[in-house]
Amino acid sequence: MAEPAPPVTARIQLAHGGGGTLMQQLIDAELRRLYADPDQVLHDAARLSLPHGRLAFTTDSYVVQPLEFEGGDIGSLAVTGTANDLAMAGARPLVLSLGLILEEGLELAVLRRIVSSMVEAARHCGVTIVTGDTKVVERGKGDGAFLNTSGIGLLQVDDPIDPLAIAPGDQLLVSGDLGRHGVAILAARHGLDLQPPLASDCMPLWPAVEALLAAGVRLHCLRDLTRGGLASALQELAAPNALELQIKEACLPVAEPVRRTCELLGFDPLHLANEGRFLAVVPEADRQRALEVLGPAGGAWIGLVAAGPPRGRVLLRTPYGSERVLVPLSGELLPRIC
Repeated sequence: MAEPAPPVTARIQLAHGGGGTLMQQLIDAELRRLYADPDQVLHDAARLSLPHGRLAFTTDSYVVQPLEFEGGDIGSLAVTGTANDLAMAGARPLVLSLGLILEEGLELAVLRRIVSSMVEAARHCGVTIVTGDTKVVERGKGDGAFLNTSGIGLLQVDDPIDPLAIAPGDQLLVSGDLGRHGVAILAARHGLDLQPPLASDCMPLWPAVEALLAAGVRLHCLRDLTRGGLASALQELAAPNALELQIKEACLPVAEPVRRTCELLGFDPLHLANEGRFLAVVPEADRQRALEVLGPAGGAWIGLVAAGPPRGRVLLRTPYGSERVLVPLSGELLPRIC
């Protein structure tokens, strides 16, 4: 089969979204390799033969700026982020859809790198991209590229993994160090020369969740620590059941480059985004077993759950013996990070 002709320009044009020859060339030359079978006939919907069982379904949109940064790009975020949302429900990620909104003027070289990143991320996450859509907007209206991914996963648990399952006495664990992604985006956005360079923690979470389930750990709740970081995740979990989440600040794992950057700029790593870390809430009897599973990857115990006030709260215990209530931010420390 002859190789399809590449688009005639090195940048995205409005005509690339118009449904004509240029759009077909763009799909054939740049986007078909996203599919497991590049020669499949593209249609308005994908036909799926999925394993028998209960499914989880999620969707997310990605508007990160800059599009590329140390350790990833908007493409790896879009694939990994949606696969990770499925993992947080106890579902093995299976298939994704992909919607691209491209801005007129985007360099095709950048698009190629993003597509290559998505292909690699899909392989790492064990998912297949089965359907998609592409639109082009006028110059100045799209900030390079916006992506949307929706995903379907096969649930591997009988009991729901969600905030309503959390109970007093449960233990709080994180799967790794905090704040890497937020600092990586900050460095890329403002040209900070961090030495050594700090890469985003963007990575699939299903292998760690699968290992916990295989070890017999009862997972009451899982939450990935993306926008708003660990602080937002804790506050979202405290409220539904009127719980007090008691956190020991000395136990929070923060890499030294992240700590130094936060001290220099006045940021709190608790509020910075991660793209490859999660909070696990487990019964006290399963705490040690869970730590043994997460330990090699840097997992840590950070606190426990107690009965709280009607609206719930997060209580941070400092290394100096004092306590303070961790309150939610009114906005974002760093917008456009995922």
